[in-house]
Amino acid sequence: MDIPVLSDCLLELDKQIARLTFNRHDVRNALTGTAITDDIVKTVNWINKKQDIAVLIITGEGSAFSAGGNIKDMAQRSGDFSGDVAELAYRYRLGIQRIPLALHQCEVPVIAAVNGPAIGAGFDVANMCDLRIASTKAKFGETFANLGLIPGDGGAWFMQRNIGYQQAAALTFTGRVIDADEALKLGVVLEVVEPELLQQHCLTLATEMASKPTASLRLTKRLMKIAQRTQLPDFLDICAVFQGMCHNNPEHLTAVNQMLDKLAK
Repeated sequence: MDIPVLSDCLLELDKQIARLTFNRHDVRNALTGTAITDDIVKTVNWINKKQDIAVLIITGEGSAFSAGGNIKDMAQRSGDFSGDVAELAYRYRLGIQRIPLALHQCEVPVIAAVNGPAIGAGFDVANMCDLRIASTKAKFGETFANLGLIPGDGGAWFMQRNIGYQQAAALTFTGRVIDADEALKLGVVLEVVEPELLQQHCLTLATEMASKPTASLRLTKRLMKIAQRTQLPDFLDICAVFQGMCHNNPEHLTAVNQMLDKLAK
């Protein structure tokens, strides 16, 4: 299977599991001033076209998951942070805001393997994933308020859906940085593991997901997203159609026969 060529990330494929690694540890995997945004979008577009991929893992190379925006560029009003209001709005829409749109539309489960600090937009990217597993070295901070900014990448939309409005508001309004244990307590992350176990732990979780029939796994991911924006009667209509698709997929009959074989033993 042809893997797209990326600029600032590494993309690996192990059977049905893709792993995207931010590879700009020289700037702590900053999302501005690098090609990481382009690489994320390109990866998701590729996965959505490859029906046999089941899970995506996102992680960072080096000590950080992602430091978010490049603060030096902010101070100099250069790069992604130059220009008047109209220019900046245009650059946000065509730049970092492509990440939430891409990850929200990713058709497979996405696991964030948070290896180190996830700060600002880096924290938001982790929140855009379906599941977050943290290393004990991970830290999380919705730090925009500390810089006189707002979460311009859509982070305020995602985090409150993950942990509730009140907890998300407290983290966002204070700009406080929390460690992995507090993130676990708040429900920001699903689990916390030792650094040397992080990648294997996430791979084990991804492998369990990938062992399920891929077509139904993708449809289930779509249903989970649709459920966030539809009323129950409309949602049930969609469920009925998706279930009809599953019943007519050969993967379903194979899985049922495998189950019957287990029960017969």
